[in-house]
Amino acid sequence: MEYYRQKKDEIAKELNTDLKQGLSAKEAQEKLAQVGPNALVEGKKKSTFQVFLEQFKDLMVIILIIAAIISAFTGSLESTLVIIVVLILNAILGTVQHVKAEKSLESLKSLSAPTAKVLRNGQKMEIEAKDLVPGDILLLEAGDLVTADGRILENYSLQVNESSLTGESTNVDKLDTDFEKEVPLADRVNMVYSSSLVTYGRATVVVTATGMQTEIGKIASLMNETKERRTPLQVSLDQFSSRLATAILILCAVIFGIQMWRGQPLLDSLLFAVALAVAAIPEALSSIVTIVQAMGTQKMAKENAIIKNLAAVESLGSVSVICSDKTGTLTQNKMTVEDIYIGGKVLKPNELDLSNQLHRYLLYDVVLNNDASLAEDKAIGDPTESALLEMYRQVPGIDLGNGVLGLSEQELREHSKRLEEVPFDSDRKLMSTKHLIHTVPTIFVKGAIDVLLKRCVNIRFGDEIRPMTEEDRKEILAQNNHFSENGLRVLAFAYKESDEELSTEAEDGLTFIGLVSEMDPPREESVAAVARAKEAGIRTVMITGDHKVTAVAIAKKIGIFNEGDMALTGLELDALSDEELDQNIEKISVYARVSPENKIRIVNAWQRKDRIVSMTGDGVNDAPALKKADVGVAMGITGTEVSKDAASMILADDNFATIIKAVANGRTVYEN
Repeated sequence: MEYYRQKKDEIAKELNTDLKQGLSAKEAQEKLAQVGPNALVEGKKKSTFQVFLEQFKDLMVIILIIAAIISAFTGSLESTLVIIVVLILNAILGTVQHVKAEKSLESLKSLSAPTAKVLRNGQKMEIEAKDLVPGDILLLEAGDLVTADGRILENYSLQVNESSLTGESTNVDKLDTDFEKEVPLADRVNMVYSSSLVTYGRATVVVTATGMQTEIGKIASLMNETKERRTPLQVSLDQFSSRLATAILILCAVIFGIQMWRGQPLLDSLLFAVALAVAAIPEALSSIVTIVQAMGTQKMAKENAIIKNLAAVESLGSVSVICSDKTGTLTQNKMTVEDIYIGGKVLKPNELDLSNQLHRYLLYDVVLNNDASLAEDKAIGDPTESALLEMYRQVPGIDLGNGVLGLSEQELREHSKRLEEVPFDSDRKLMSTKHLIHTVPTIFVKGAIDVLLKRCVNIRFGDEIRPMTEEDRKEILAQNNHFSENGLRVLAFAYKESDEELSTEAEDGLTFIGLVSEMDPPREESVAAVARAKEAGIRTVMITGDHKVTAVAIAKKIGIFNEGDMALTGLELDALSDEELDQNIEKISVYARVSPENKIRIVNAWQRKDRIVSMTGDGVNDAPALKKADVGVAMGITGTEVSKDAASMILADDNFATIIKAVANGRTVYEN
């Protein structure tokens, strides 16, 4: 059911629950018996012994086993012992690699919380999270781990970190509104999802899905179903082994026949043929390959590429497509102020002038109406607000002799203490604080342009304040559109001098100051790395949970998106058939607002074209695609344990350029 598109009373009817009282103990027990516990279920797994036995299914291994048996019957115990020891060592190595690769679901399970606060029979109580059922009324507050998927009934400024699901690190402001049209998972702001973290506010939620029916459960199902592809070297060695084994068997049969024709005893003829087979089969081949791969991993580790699965070393050398995450891999994963629109001009932070009173009032608003802080250059608080403080530090300081300007943000805050505040909330989309500026009570407001502009009656240019005209509004909105089209996130700033008590009603009659645009900028080395990959015949594709406009803007800067390329959202991708996707896959450079299923589909489409695919990711939502890709690459710094377990390689520095270095090393290993 698409609960985010349903009315609350429809949901109550569908789930057979009372939105005010919750379920009764009896109803909850009956539902638990129907749907099962709120827990992730593993697919049918092979035992370690089964995995060990499967290592002996190779044709060359079978021939060696037969050779060992015949050697034992003919009294050559040394040969038998050597062959068996080599085979067992190889089997143990293969089993260990397989067991390591199956840890992802265990990490997924650790994301679930042990308890949950619910309403049952109208009473608030704490129950074990595994006992939650659809229809339960879940009570969430800051610091809680969400234990099931649910639709928000009552919202009190709820903010949730859904990075494990969507890959985007910024907190999501939740609402209790209804949707009529279909929207991607990341935009369903009236829903909360299992394994996400409540960072601010509180809410009442009706549980809509538990266990394997949750979004995190769907990812677990994908993990269970996803089969890893054999590497190019494994395929090549298998072909070599079968051809060699066939040739050896034919040769041994011919030699055995000649020996018998020459009148040699049967046992001697058989021993001669077996000796030839044992001599011809390169039982050390797999060991030599392993040693070469291990030497390659040591070199890669020094360059921040940690290889978990030895087979990934040579797979890297064959990679022809890299599907890269945006945030933190291609970009710095740090919001930065790009441009400022103030006094009718677009400026950079270092072009602000403290002697200009308009610029000073913007900086007051930026620093004082802000809950973030910078401690030893480390940002604490919301990334958007932290970026504003970083901007303040870039402004050339001057000393006006009054001890106010040219100060650090802490000193400025100490000098103009916060008297009152109305915190940000997702309904108003505004934040306001009140301070004494030059002994005058002043209210500073920041927030979304569409909301704040409606509350502005004046506009300031330099020292002049005049009534805002319709032309002013059009110009401001045009500049906002220009910023947005370039993938920038925009905040608007305003103020008013007033000694009235600060409340939501006081956020009217404002004087407009300006706009500040921010973005998560590309890493400096990303542009060169993408160009180098292109020269090496490797196609780079961006896959992100961010919005399409932002993703395309970054992709253009880095060199991934070129004239004539296509960009698709997850919903647009869902609308394409496999045939249509196969026809357009070479033209699509950017995928935005994608789901875990979308990512697997993209990997499948490239693999159908016989391309060796590398996929990068850091969230739980990336894990199935990391497992499905020929080389899954997880982020070492920002990556979740689930993504690291599912990947073949971990980047110690979360840097796209490191992947390109690893590919170059992989090509050398493959050649060797």
